[in-house]
Amino acid sequence: MVINSIVYRHGKRNESIALEDVGDVLNEEKAFLWVGLWQPDPDFMRKLQKRFGLHDLAIEDALTAHQRPKIEQYGDSLFIVVKTARLKDDDQIQFGETHFFVGKNFLVTVRHGASESYAPIRQRAEENTAMLCDGPGYALYCSLDFIVDHYSQITASLSNRISDMEDAMFRTEFDRQTVKDVYTLRRHLLALRNAAMPVDEICQQLVRFHEDVIPKSLRAYIRDVQDHAHHVVIDAEDMREMLTSAMHVNLALVSVQQNEVGKKLAGWGAILIIPTIIFSMYGMNFEDMPELHAKLGYPVILGVTLVICLLLWRRLKRSGWL
Repeated sequence: MVINSIVYRHGKRNESIALEDVGDVLNEEKAFLWVGLWQPDPDFMRKLQKRFGLHDLAIEDALTAHQRPKIEQYGDSLFIVVKTARLKDDDQIQFGETHFFVGKNFLVTVRHGASESYAPIRQRAEENTAMLCDGPGYALYCSLDFIVDHYSQITASLSNRISDMEDAMFRTEFDRQTVKDVYTLRRHLLALRNAAMPVDEICQQLVRFHEDVIPKSLRAYIRDVQDHAHHVVIDAEDMREMLTSAMHVNLALVSVQQNEVGKKLAGWGAILIIPTIIFSMYGMNFEDMPELHAKLGYPVILGVTLVICLLLWRRLKRSGWL
């Protein structure tokens, strides 16, 4: 359950520490604790609550996954929920959650579901000791930026697949599987949009109301995360609109093709109705019919029928019905 529990002093990584020994660290100046957890059980979270003085409601939310993205303040600490996303090999998006407990000198991350390793986040944060000296705010920024960057990577990766889907939709044949894939992708893009949209509000609140966690030197960085999340929302909406338009175009093309087939069938039906009428009138059941024993009756009627059919075919061909 505990991935990492590291003490940082003056912006530099120090020793790992057990949760039972965090009391002294929490009272130190220029020091903070960064704890990373993976799907902890209730008993462990209760112990964590006592060590860090966390609120009951925040602990309850952290134990229950499928929370909506949000930011809440409980006393001197913040509780933040952000959706995480990961793109599978089959271009399916898996979603998870990361819960943040942020205090003046601690940051606790609780991961649920699909998520990439947070080791690169620590490495990136530890490379900038000057920013890390300000406390857990920079570590929080690195985590949020890492999550939002994955949103952007997913939208960039899906752009090629969407182009292929559009090519498949611009056909006159109806492909049930392609339409099903388009619907599934639109649903995933909606979920990605709903994951990225609340990050805008979270970043806005961090900049405006929580200077104790986000000092002035970090505000520009948080606004950059906010801007990236806004771009993800726009990209996801644009992609959904493109897929919707492609589906409408495909249905229109299929309808036009069906109309063309109907016109051709109607045209051939009009041609065939002429000999049907003529032959039904005369029957051709007597010798040298029509007009009773006319030697050329049969070939003349046959020729007239053929000429009329050819003239009608030519007229329908010019009008585009055949």
